[in-house]
Amino acid sequence: MRYTILISIISTLFFSSCNTVDNNNIAVKDTLKVLTTRADRSMELIRSTEKMHNNNSNLSEYNLTIDSSVKYQTMDGFGAAITGSTCFNLMQMSEANRNAFIKETFDSGSGYGFSYIRISIGCSDFSLSEYTCCDTPGIENFSLQEEEIRYIIPVLKEILSVNPAIKILGSPWTAPQWMKVKDLQSLEPFPSWTSGHLNPIFYQDYAIYFSLWIDAMKQHGIDIYAVTPQNEPLNRGNSASMFMGWQEQCDFIKSSLGPVLKTKYPEIKIYAFDHNYNYDDMIDQSEYPLNIYHDTEASVFLDGAAFHNYGGVPSELLNINAGASDKELIFTETSIGTWNDGRNLSVRLIDDMDQVALSTVNNYCKGVIVWNLMLDTDRGPNRDGGCQTCYGAVDIDIDTFSEINKNSHYFIIAHLSAYIKPGAIRIDSKLNKAGSDSALAYMTDGINYSAFENPDGSIALIVMNASDEIKDISVSSHTNLFTINVEAHTVKSYLWR
Repeated sequence: MRYTILISIISTLFFSSCNTVDNNNIAVKDTLKVLTTRADRSMELIRSTEKMHNNNSNLSEYNLTIDSSVKYQTMDGFGAAITGSTCFNLMQMSEANRNAFIKETFDSGSGYGFSYIRISIGCSDFSLSEYTCCDTPGIENFSLQEEEIRYIIPVLKEILSVNPAIKILGSPWTAPQWMKVKDLQSLEPFPSWTSGHLNPIFYQDYAIYFSLWIDAMKQHGIDIYAVTPQNEPLNRGNSASMFMGWQEQCDFIKSSLGPVLKTKYPEIKIYAFDHNYNYDDMIDQSEYPLNIYHDTEASVFLDGAAFHNYGGVPSELLNINAGASDKELIFTETSIGTWNDGRNLSVRLIDDMDQVALSTVNNYCKGVIVWNLMLDTDRGPNRDGGCQTCYGAVDIDIDTFSEINKNSHYFIIAHLSAYIKPGAIRIDSKLNKAGSDSALAYMTDGINYSAFENPDGSIALIVMNASDEIKDISVSSHTNLFTINVEAHTVKSYLWR
């Protein structure tokens, strides 16, 4: 389904006569606010309101009990990567259409309230060219580059004008080439964008590089919330990449990155790893974050670990949480593309809601970020050696730069961010079948769900139904007992006070 950005805004924000522009995401007493998306695209982020009628008896097949006295992680937010390619595409739009899309996406009142974004420190595999912020040898030569000045910073400023509280995570794809070596034994120089290692003699310079980048962004009015030391540290093959095994990352953090950042910017979080659940099947890198946590000199500087899902299963999050429950978890990258029928919502909506959205937050992630917010309909701009088969969370028509198609990743993040606000706490929720006292496992009979208490006391509930049948679910929360109906192959978000 293709439509102009203005039609998209109208259909999603004004579809329901019960809705008003300025309070879409505000809970109202005795009222259920509902956001609905169906895999067949018959409803796409459609807002509605329902009167909350307390039931005297429970006649539904499923009973969902929400207990706000049992609390889990506090949420930081949900969003997408604002890559160089994303920013280039946004800047090709008319100013009016771009502003409308950014408001729809990031405004926490009238829009969907995306609240967490990821940007690259230097280039990524979705930049217009290869570059770092210090390509001339010598850390004194640090400076932001044309792509950042011309595209990335203007877009970030527009986003911040709509959502000043948005959190920004920075990750480098590679260090400057003059800091890289072929291996840690020979220390042979390795002037390549792809692979290589960080030369230990430049650990301090590279830590200063991070600090200078944070300084430069701050000078443009952009505050950084968190960083990771290296994107995909076990991936040697990306168009911009650098290998950083857990021992290397541990040494870099405790000797340089941690002391430099925590001295100057103690509020900025540092997350280790930033790669796949299965550690790319490298036995010696298994449980990468836990290995670093076991080094007390490094662990003191780390707030937690970040994960991607291009390999392995989300249950690894539970393993890491069990090994270090005092550390945080965030999910920082996943993509759709030609390999997983990424533009087919009938295939992707339910699977991505289950595996990306709910299987992360239900396994203790504080934030969920998908890959490119926007690519064009030719999957670009992209570069040789990077992903040329990826789709964006939305795709914009390359001929007009006005028509936008929303894909599954936009929908799942919108369903999380619209009603689950930064500072919300995941609370206990258990599903039972009528007549049974034991809770059902997640995805029983095709149902997956998660519940949250927002800072204002409102309750947000996300429910998906992967089955072919409508599910009637009685919800018990505080003194409320009411029924919701979740249609087949449908995702619904609910908000009430």
